[in-house]
This record gives sequence, C-alpha cells and structure tokens, in this order.
Amino acid sequence: MVERIRSLALSLAKNTWLTSWELIKITVPIMILTRILEELGMIVVISRWLEPLMGLIGLPGELGLVWATAMLTTLYGGMAVFAALASGLELTVAQVTVLCAAMLFAHSLPIELSISKKTGTPVMPIVLLRLGGAVLYCFILSRLCIGFDVWQQPAPTIFAVATEHLNHWQWLLQQCKNIGLIIVVIFCILLFMRILKVLGVLDLLERLLAPVLPHFGMGRDAAPITVVGMILGIGYGGALIIREVAAGKMARGEIYNSMALMALCHGLVEDTLLMFALGGKLGGILWGRIIFSLVVIYILVRLRAQFAGRKEMSDNVI
Repeated sequence: MVERIRSLALSLAKNTWLTSWELIKITVPIMILTRILEELGMIVVISRWLEPLMGLIGLPGELGLVWATAMLTTLYGGMAVFAALASGLELTVAQVTVLCAAMLFAHSLPIELSISKKTGTPVMPIVLLRLGGAVLYCFILSRLCIGFDVWQQPAPTIFAVATEHLNHWQWLLQQCKNIGLIIVVIFCILLFMRILKVLGVLDLLERLLAPVLPHFGMGRDAAPITVVGMILGIGYGGALIIREVAAGKMARGEIYNSMALMALCHGLVEDTLLMFALGGKLGGILWGRIIFSLVVIYILVRLRAQFAGRKEMSDNVI
C-alpha cells in the first residue's frame, strides 16, 4: 500500500510538473506582454475594439483580451491574462461563467484546428462552428442569467488582486503567487481525474454517451471515439479518429459529425474543472454546454441529410 501511494504521488508530481512547465512557458510571456500593454494604455484601446462583440454576450471589453488569448494559446493563457486584469474588473458570477463558457467553446485554435485538418475535416466550417457557437451560447446564457436574476452576486476571485497601482517588483510577486495558485489547481485537477478513473466514472460517462451518439450521425466506430474526445479533449479524440480514418473504418460524414461535436463539446472533465476553479458555474460551463452542443449538431445533421436528399433527387431528375 505504501509503495502504491508513493508511486501515485511520484506520478502526480511528474504530471503536475510537465503540465506546469507548459503553463509557465505560455503564461509568463503573456503576463509580461499584458503588463506592457497595460502600462502603455493599450488595454483600453483593445477593449474598445472588442467592446461590441463582448457587449453582445454581456461582458466588458477588457475580457475580449482574455478570450482572444485563450483562442490563440490555451485556457491557461486566458487565465494568465484574467489574473493580470482581475484587479480592475468588478464581475458577477454570471459574467465569469459566460467568459468561461466562451473560452471552453473556443480555445487553443491553432493546435486543435490542425488536428481537425489531419482528420480530413474542412477547417473553416469548424472555425465558424466554434466561434459562432460560442457567441450564440454565451448570448443566450447571459440573457437567461439576467432575465432570471441568476448568479448576479459579485464573483469571488481566486487570484491575488491589487487595490492600488503596483510597481514592477510588486506586480512580479503578485503574478508569481497567481502562477503558484494555478499550479496547485492543476495538481488538484490531475488528482481528481485519477480518482475518477480509478472509480470508473470516466468509463461510466463513455457508456452513457455512446448509445446516444448514433442519433447524431455517427456509427458504432465513431461513437466511442467521439465520447473519448468529448471527455478527454480533441487531442485524444482527434488522434483516435486519424487512426480510424487511415484504416478506412469511418465514412466522411461520420468524421465531420464527430469532429463538429468535439469542436463544440470537448474536455468535459479536465477543461471544465479548470474553468470551475476560475469561478464558472457547472450549470453554464458543463450541463448547458452539453445540451446546446447536442442540439446544434442534431440540427446540423438533419439539415445536411435534407440537403443531401434534395441533391440526390435533383441529380436523378437530371
């Protein structure tokens, strides 16, 4: 038992360090760049540029920089900018949840779109699906929260925030504390993921979702793979689909439907836990996201089927 616990602790420590090192390589340059932009007054300028889009989903313009960073880098990059800007923002729980949802729909686009491309899926439809889906979902979520007066209390912040302007050394110390906190969050998430795996919760989620997915334009081969991608992320699911495509086991339509669903709804455990730690509510960043994604893909599958049917009839007439 002692040896097993020791092995588990070493494994968690190693995984935490590897993940944290990737985090540090991304977040430190982003934090420094954000500080420079802030000192130059560029945050205000960028906020004005992004204000119309962010206002559409009920968020201040400053948060556009957070979302843009997450899209171009990772969720950790978005968290780094959020930590750097948190002191000047007075957000509600609903607004943090909407921001978290936006980042979950559209993040790490250069990496994840390259994976989608390798499966043979057209890139532009996936880009439009992720960005359009993010804006539509966040617009609906924001309006529901306001309309039903849900989560309107001030959002607690997990990051160190300043009540006055900090000099460079004070700012550096604050950001080191924030990075340290993110590393603690990473460790807790990895530990929780390991517990879920040991308890069989991840396998249970796969068994629950697999019978449902054939109704969304996916067959027996595609459904289990898609579930893996939904739960663990596009990196995992995309790699499996690339392998299945090479083996010729999946039809083109199945590949597209699978990648489209994963584009909207992936990383259901790890990514969701990360945004939950940031302050997002599960109703908005998990359950609502799943329902919205399934509805959107169901509609798209039916529209594609109707279009294909009409095209076939037209070809037969000709």
